[in-house]
Amino acid sequence: MLNWDDPVASFSNATKAGTTEKSNSENDMLHVEQALKLNEEKKSELKLPPEALEPVRADDKRVINGKTDINQLAPFKYPWAWEFWLNANRNHWTPLDINMSKDVHDYHHRLTLEEKHVYENVLSYLTTSDILAMRNVGLAVMEKMTAPELQIYQARQVYEEALHTWTYQHCIESIGLDQGEIYNRYRVVPAINGKIQMANEKINSVLRPDIDLKDKDELENFVMSYTFFAGIFEGCWFYNGFSPIFSLQRRGLMTGTAEQLQYIMRDEVLHCAFGIRVVNQIVLENDVKLDPKLISNMWQEAEACEIEYANYIMCDPILGYTAKDHVEQFRYIANRRAKSLKHEAPFPGAKNTLSWLDEQANMRKEKNFFETRVTEYQTGGGLKWD
Repeated sequence: MLNWDDPVASFSNATKAGTTEKSNSENDMLHVEQALKLNEEKKSELKLPPEALEPVRADDKRVINGKTDINQLAPFKYPWAWEFWLNANRNHWTPLDINMSKDVHDYHHRLTLEEKHVYENVLSYLTTSDILAMRNVGLAVMEKMTAPELQIYQARQVYEEALHTWTYQHCIESIGLDQGEIYNRYRVVPAINGKIQMANEKINSVLRPDIDLKDKDELENFVMSYTFFAGIFEGCWFYNGFSPIFSLQRRGLMTGTAEQLQYIMRDEVLHCAFGIRVVNQIVLENDVKLDPKLISNMWQEAEACEIEYANYIMCDPILGYTAKDHVEQFRYIANRRAKSLKHEAPFPGAKNTLSWLDEQANMRKEKNFFETRVTEYQTGGGLKWD
């Protein structure tokens, strides 16, 4: 029987449970009989509500500021949100599924100093970013949703952000990097800190306990914050942030790390698409009119952060990948996200400099059975960002 005070001990002592349960079976039956008797005695004291409550109607639900019962899942107002939940649960994995032994050898014997610089700083940025993404969804966004089908998927999203953080930690630990030094780079390296600070500013503006989304200004600020996290933070910075590692993978380097990032990217496909759809729904339901100047400034600030970051991690280019490629790809992806958000393209004419990225980011089913576990992603490979 599960020990609620010490569940770990319950599992470790499972072999002893059989004899204990058998000896206590008579006492258990006595307790059940007593509980049933007590329940019968209490029935007469129960009071029903004076009148029945109105049933929940799907048309009455709202993404935010809704007045329907938040505890009642169906009928759905947003069946697409439930589909996101179902798809996310088909995408289950853990970093322990991937063999990192080749990466250990590659890092210590094959990577150049410039490639190590890229690898370490990408991980340093990502470790902090996924914690920020987790806090944003779990603390700043989910509690404001008033339709449970939205919250259920976002609960899964919080778990996935934690899983991604575990993945980066698994890579750092497997390679044998100095964890304190790697984790602190976001604080001491300005190029990494700049992106984190922009994200912190957006999340802190909507984490205030006195926020009132019925207020027009507060609502617009919340939509801007959610737009940033869905369209830029996850839709551009994450998507583009994996590219340097994928460039190593193309040359047969750090393939275990790259495979884990492929799994993460598939989760991020759903995160980005869901966030953009929720933002568009809020705008539609509440007739939100965002200031085009504020939107343009947000994209320009994000670009400036990405330029500084790219110039730092690739201060010396690596084979097949440059800071210029990285920044231009950011602009190209940004235009795609902006289109989905119904914004004007922030960087007209941007080119797809990494034409190999979409194919490289997709999982391949062909695996060496003796090197890695065959893990099948049912949904991710068929998803599109647009």
